[in-house]
Formats: sequence, C-alpha cells, structure tokens
Amino acid sequence: MWKRKELKDKAKKVIKKNYWTAIVICFLIALFTGEFGTSIMGIFPTDDSMDPYYIISHPDTIFESNQTETEKQNEILKRQEEIVENLKTKKENLSDTQLKIVNVIESYLDSMTKSQKFIFKISDAVKSFIVDKDVLGIGLAVMSIVSIAFSILIANPLIVSLRRYFIEARKKQSTKINVVLDIFKKQSWLSIAITMLLKDIFTFLWFLTIIGGFIKIYEYAMIPYILGDNPKMKWKETFKLSKQMMKGNKWKLFVLDLSFIGWEILSLLTFGLLNIFYVNPYKIATNVELYEVLKKDANETNSRSLSGAYFRLASA
Repeated sequence: MWKRKELKDKAKKVIKKNYWTAIVICFLIALFTGEFGTSIMGIFPTDDSMDPYYIISHPDTIFESNQTETEKQNEILKRQEEIVENLKTKKENLSDTQLKIVNVIESYLDSMTKSQKFIFKISDAVKSFIVDKDVLGIGLAVMSIVSIAFSILIANPLIVSLRRYFIEARKKQSTKINVVLDIFKKQSWLSIAITMLLKDIFTFLWFLTIIGGFIKIYEYAMIPYILGDNPKMKWKETFKLSKQMMKGNKWKLFVLDLSFIGWEILSLLTFGLLNIFYVNPYKIATNVELYEVLKKDANETNSRSLSGAYFRLASA
C-alpha cells in the first residue's frame, strides 16, 4: 500500500540533488513536446487559444495586409460570421449520423490540438476546406503532416526520455542531462515511437465511448515509465504490464493528480513560472516513485508472470 506523502517526500529528495538539470529538462520537454502545457502559457500568449477560427479569420498572419487596425477588426468580425454561417449550412445538409460523427471528431480535435497550437493545425485545416479556403487548407494540412511526424518520431520518445531521466536520477547523486538521449543512441526510439502512437490511437478510440477514454488514460499511465525503464519492450507487453500495474490503482492515481491542484493554482498566479521552476519536476519525480512501488509490488505478486520476466530484465 503506497501513500502520497511518502512518494512526494522521496520525489523532493530526487529534485533537491538534481535541481537545475531537472528544471532544464522539463522546460525543454515542455517546449518541444507540448507536455506541461500551462508552464509556457504565459511565455507564448496568443488569441489562438481562445478563437477556434483564428487562422482562417486572420489571413494577415500569412499574407501581408495594408488595412488599418479598425478595418482589420471589422473584416475579421465579418469573416467569422461568414465562417460560422457557412459551417452551419454545411452541417444542416448532413444526416443525423453524419452530424454526430462530425461533432465528436471536431470536438476531440479542438480539445486535443488547441493545447499544442504551435504544433498541430489539423482542426484549422479541416475548417479551411469546409469554408472553401483550399489554398490555406492545403498549407495548414502540410504543416499538420510535418508536425504529426515530429510528434510521433521525436516528441513522444522525448516524453519517454524525460521519465528515463528521473528513473536514473533517483539512483544517483547527480544525473547528467544527456541521459535523455539514451533512447535515441540505443536505437530503440522507433519501437518507442510506435508504442506511444498506439497508446494515443487507443486512447482516442476509447474516448469515442466517452467514459472509456478517461479510464484508459489511467490504465495506460505507466506506459511511458515502463518504456523509459526498458526501452526495448514490445508494445503488447508494455500495454499488458501497465494494465496489470494500474489494476486497483487508477482511482488512487487520479487522487494523486488532484493533490497537485493547489500547486497548479499557485502556478497560474505566477504565469507558469512556478511550474517551470518546481512543480513539473516535482510531479514527474512523484510519478516515478509511484512507478517504482508498483513495479516492486507486481514483481512480488507474481514473479512468473510477464512482469516478473520484465523486472528481472530491467534490473540486470
């Protein structure tokens, strides 16, 4: 039985002996992958986080405009009204089943992509085609494809690398920043990229069932940590192991996440600076401590199972 306070106390000790390195790594991961999104929210403010038609209604972000500010604002309002009316007309021509599918996909794309507005523009590309702005839509689609490739091949492995760093940091007095490159050096990054992509796909599909997605988020929660500890593990084994480790622990992890809400509120008051300089590494280090506890429990419970084979390999 694990306790939140014990996990957090151990995490604080890990951060204390690797403070500046941990901060730099977490900040870089936030910058390149979109993880810890609220950490850089105050550094890169933009209307895009609030306006679902920002790119479409702001062509001057791509094409030069000589309009005055007042003319621009009036033109933007007019375009937004046209976009909304155009989308409404398009949807009215859909069947009930088609409309339900479109609404689910659109809402999920918006919620998923807008938090990483500088990386993904899928939603804006789709809207551009719908309102007959084909050139802009093609440009956004190309950017989206490049960005998705970056996310799959680079960003997701970096997220795993962050976990690997903190797994190593708890074992040593001082851990170097180049630990995050171990996964790429050992040529296991492609396997990790595939596993993390499958995790995202399965989570997306489960979200179509509404409640299933939230359950799977916690069922798959240990996957990045398992990969960080054992980068060469096959995807089926990784999923099975995470499911085993999280059995009976999903609600507890949810409560553990909620226990950081006070820190998140304080961080918002500092425009994300508190997250950068303390909360982000604190949360990851705490989750790594949880992973180590669950790993030990699973190994002791069934040494002949998949987890037993994995943990003997990981500790070799």
